[in-house]
Amino acid sequence: MTDKNKRYTYSAIGKREIPYGQLLQWLWNTWKGYRAQAFLNTIVGIVMVLTDLLFVYATKLSIDIATGSENRFSLSQTIGLLISVILLQLLLRIASRWIRATLGVKAQNRMQRFLFAKLLNSQWKPLRKFHSGDLLNRMERDVTDVVGFLTESIPSFISTCLQFLGAFLFLFIMDRTLACIVVLVIPFFILSSKLYVRKMRRLTHDVRESESRIQSIIQESLQHVLIIKTLERTDTLVEKLGDRQKQLRKEVITKTKYATVSSGLMNFGFAAGYLFTFIWGVTSLQQGVISYGALIAFIQLVGQIQGPVRTLTKFIPVFIGAFTATERLIQLSDIPAEDLKNMHRISAKAGLRLCNLSFSYSGKSRCLFDHFDYEFPAGSVTAILGETGSGKTTLIRLLLALEKPTSGTVLIGENGKQSYPVSPATRCNFSYVPQGNTLLSGTIRQNLLLSAPNATDEQLRDALHDAAATFVFELPDGLDTVCGEMGYGLSEGQAQRIAIARALLRPAPILLLDEATSSLDTQTEKCVIRNIIKRYSGRTILFITHRPEVLKYATQQRVLRS
Repeated sequence: MTDKNKRYTYSAIGKREIPYGQLLQWLWNTWKGYRAQAFLNTIVGIVMVLTDLLFVYATKLSIDIATGSENRFSLSQTIGLLISVILLQLLLRIASRWIRATLGVKAQNRMQRFLFAKLLNSQWKPLRKFHSGDLLNRMERDVTDVVGFLTESIPSFISTCLQFLGAFLFLFIMDRTLACIVVLVIPFFILSSKLYVRKMRRLTHDVRESESRIQSIIQESLQHVLIIKTLERTDTLVEKLGDRQKQLRKEVITKTKYATVSSGLMNFGFAAGYLFTFIWGVTSLQQGVISYGALIAFIQLVGQIQGPVRTLTKFIPVFIGAFTATERLIQLSDIPAEDLKNMHRISAKAGLRLCNLSFSYSGKSRCLFDHFDYEFPAGSVTAILGETGSGKTTLIRLLLALEKPTSGTVLIGENGKQSYPVSPATRCNFSYVPQGNTLLSGTIRQNLLLSAPNATDEQLRDALHDAAATFVFELPDGLDTVCGEMGYGLSEGQAQRIAIARALLRPAPILLLDEATSSLDTQTEKCVIRNIIKRYSGRTILFITHRPEVLKYATQQRVLRS
């Protein structure tokens, strides 16, 4: 981007610059879903501005009536007006709090659900470039910043500007010269804010990226706490976290120092303006030019002029934070989505054919498949063997369309009928048991129903029986037994058998098992494989395995070479 007239915000992720116009367009499009709350907050803010000005007017009248400078109204009338204004202000604050508590949480939940669905439906490979801790930070911190900006900060900005304008006009009516002198601080505010934004933009990015790195360390360490314990590297990870925290602390201190100097200069200007107004007022009062009530009104109005200006300076980091968060959320929105339209469901037996397939993870890495041809006939049982790194798991990813071939194609279809290139739209024909413990936190029943939401208890029992997981019915709570993250509370073998049962429940014609019996003893493995071959003979079954038991039942086998 070489156009010098364009203005950009800096992205630390990927070192990519996003034009401010794109940020504003994204915010505008997003704001459409949150206009009701923004409108209510704006109305409440405007009414509060009017009540503040009315309070100033009622205070002036009360003092002038008490000192004999005003006789159009009675003191009881003005006091009644003051009480009414105060009560209205209390009601408005309660309304504002309820709007924030009800609609605010709803708006944040809505954006989180939208992004959560977006990430789950994104292409696998681009999504993997983001650390899960970074994704969590964006889903929580950045969503909060953007929603707060759209629903609260913008309405507050509007009401602050109106408060400044209303107070200035009120003061201008009372004393034109004083009003003009008081607002002389505005050019200084504009100049300093321009310099302030330029520096704070980069500092805010640095702080936010450090926060993401810290969350990534914590999330990843807790996920792999067993490995860390067995390697006796707890202190190493704590030290690593400490180093990141020190870096964050340095960045926060740098940002705070810069903000302190900038706000100090601004506060000096405010103090000078307030002092000048006070001197002007008491001098005019001594000379009999104004009333005592007018002096109090002067002081209050100057506060209501300088208060909004002071508040506007606080909006600078809010806007910077919102733009930073917007940029980070745009990066998530830019992750390509999978095309899940026109799902190709095959109701009968399905086969697979690899045609002249070539694949490597990058131009510099070795080619795992080079003009590879192979066929998995419908209803066949295939054992895929090979050394570590030979491409067995990569083959699964290609079949599931998580990775795209460098050249060639993978076809799926019924024998003798139309075939389709595998894609996210054909993934519905696969049931998959990956390596390792893949249970989610929740009950065993909830884990099983992920594959077949409408499955009956009888179907659940059958699947658990076929997976040699009848131990579930011996547990005190049976199917409603709660297991923790990654199947905590169950052994590896138990969790693996439940995962197999979950895959068997899915009504898909192709079953992929990637080292699915690696945690089972020999006798249990024989039972599980025998049940699968016997009960699910109509499916096309692929075993990725090192275990010889599968070879007894395979109708074909293929050895991949590294």
